Amino acid sequence: MTLTVIINLVLASTRDPGVVPRNDKSQLEEVGTSIGSRSRRISVSGVEVKVKYCRICKIFRPPRSCHCTVCDNCVEKFDHHCPWISQCIGLRNYRYYLMFIFSDLVFFIYIFAFSSWRIRRKMVNTGSGVFGVIQSAPEIFALAVFSFVSIWFLGGLLVFHAYLITLNQTARENFKQRYAKSPNPYDKGILGNLKEALFTRLPPSKVNFRAVVEPNWGSITRILTNSTDGDDEASIMMQHAFSRKEESPQESSESEHFEEIELK
Repeated sequence: MTLTVIINLVLASTRDPGVVPRNDKSQLEEVGTSIGSRSRRISVSGVEVKVKYCRICKIFRPPRSCHCTVCDNCVEKFDHHCPWISQCIGLRNYRYYLMFIFSDLVFFIYIFAFSSWRIRRKMVNTGSGVFGVIQSAPEIFALAVFSFVSIWFLGGLLVFHAYLITLNQTARENFKQRYAKSPNPYDKGILGNLKEALFTRLPPSKVNFRAVVEPNWGSITRILTNSTDGDDEASIMMQHAFSRKEESPQESSESEHFEEIELK
């Protein structure tokens, strides 16, 4: 059971979530759109859907996609960025994420049941109450409490995603109430939505991860690099200021006299 949880964790955290390749060679004008217009409207199943332009990736994002500020990539059918596995959840790893949650839930149910059985057995054998078990075997009680809390958390998360699957919505779309005032063009009924989310063949990855990586100076990475360089320059200037303060009064007066001569 532990191995199953680890395998699902690796699949969910290492699989490409559906990263959309960047278009570094094209500008906004080259794709047939004016500089002021940052969006288009297309029809999906008879419903008008807004498609936005990504300034970092320089593409019009596909419907239901979003640019993740943590991963710095546009992801197809973006659900959310999971901090627990440090990965975006999207089109190509959503079902593995659900498998990980389900296997994790079963795992903690097993741990809670086994811990409860051990606590009950110690109470019968020793004739002590719950506080006696806490004193004699605190690790079992702590494990039971932790697994109980995890069961409620994972169970609620799994129920929420099961609800989203039946509606064919992502967590981001549900949070933003994307289809509150318009019909969902992707809704195919409960059975159709279940089939699409869990059994439809996944599309191949659009990114060649074996390609040579080239620096992208228009991305968030450059902004962070520039800020780091600025911090380094500021630290050098601070060190230089402190070193001047540590000079002797005679040296400082000589330097001031030299500066006055230079000014004259």
